[in-house]
Amino acid sequence: MGTKTRISNAERFGRWAGGMWRGGVRRERRLAGRLVARGLPPGAATALLWLVKLAVLGVLLYAAFWLALLLVFAVAAAWAMQHGTADQEEPDLLNRQAEERDHREGLFYHPASYNDDPDPRFEDD
Repeated sequence: MGTKTRISNAERFGRWAGGMWRGGVRRERRLAGRLVARGLPPGAATALLWLVKLAVLGVLLYAAFWLALLLVFAVAAAWAMQHGTADQEEPDLLNRQAEERDHREGLFYHPASYNDDPDPRFEDD
């Protein structure tokens, strides 16, 4: 006898999702009943509930669009970082490559910090 006494996780999830759905339908009917009790025609109450559902769906789609767009930009940035030219250095402000730069022309250059040939700009008087 191979009868299974335990329920599977899929069946447990299905029962949970079905219970949540039935609870939502029950609350929706209760809200429609309250709207009708307050004097709204039944067709208008149904239309109002559908408008609320469509508005919620629109907000969810709007948020999903922006999250998807953010994900696309993140993937594009990661791809650009991975496939970028890592062997070439970026030029500086004067559009010179790294091998053309002279450290003596840097903003914070002082000859005492380097073991260079004497610099005529820093001659002792």
